[in-house]
Amino acid sequence: MSKTIFLFDVDGTLTAPRQVITDKMLDFMLGLSKRANVGIVGGSDECKIIEQLAGHTEIAQYMFSENGLVAKMGNELLGKTNITEKLGEEKVQKFINFCLSYMSKLKLPCKRGTFIEFRNGMINVCPVGRSCTQSERVQFNAFDSEHKIREDFVSALQQEFPDLDMKYSIGGQISFDCFPIGWDKTFCLQYIEKEYDEILFYGDKTHPGGNDFEIFSDSRVTGRTVVGPDSTMELVTEDLNRLCL
Repeated sequence: MSKTIFLFDVDGTLTAPRQVITDKMLDFMLGLSKRANVGIVGGSDECKIIEQLAGHTEIAQYMFSENGLVAKMGNELLGKTNITEKLGEEKVQKFINFCLSYMSKLKLPCKRGTFIEFRNGMINVCPVGRSCTQSERVQFNAFDSEHKIREDFVSALQQEFPDLDMKYSIGGQISFDCFPIGWDKTFCLQYIEKEYDEILFYGDKTHPGGNDFEIFSDSRVTGRTVVGPDSTMELVTEDLNRLCL
């Protein structure tokens, strides 16, 4: 195979946000995996990514969940990194307590459950609650676009914890990720940068502040900005033709 790897974001790239991959996109990715090496990097945990892929993990040789803080090649675990070991329990609790206090004062169209999701390598903060329905998700996203709920929340965290060396990444529709600086999606590159001559990355949140920005703009990567699964297929096809694959 070519010494190029095709690396994909999940939400807004392979699927609609938090939705399952369509049959059309699945067939496309299965075909791609027979022609080139494929990797997936997402902020969600492995179970959520697999759920969105409808269980079809065979479309990718590499699975980088939680930005690559849990890294797998096939069934082989390449590495696993833990945020508590990095920050310490005292700082983690202080951070979470502030988030819960801040959210208790927010007035939103609705609030549901699971406002903090603790993952291996990051803390996911969701003002509306991750148990919201799809319609409530869309409702919050529209409200957030107008009132900048997540942007203001991130600003408050930056002011409260100036010495914590944390990065805040707004992605998807309802939440944002918090992790130590350097633990963005570029974290996964350590596992593939020496294996391939070209790393092609496809993502939708490639603007500054988006959760694809760091890897999109990394000098080791050739970045592609997409606006949904159909756009992804178009750009991948262009690159396949360019590479004569």
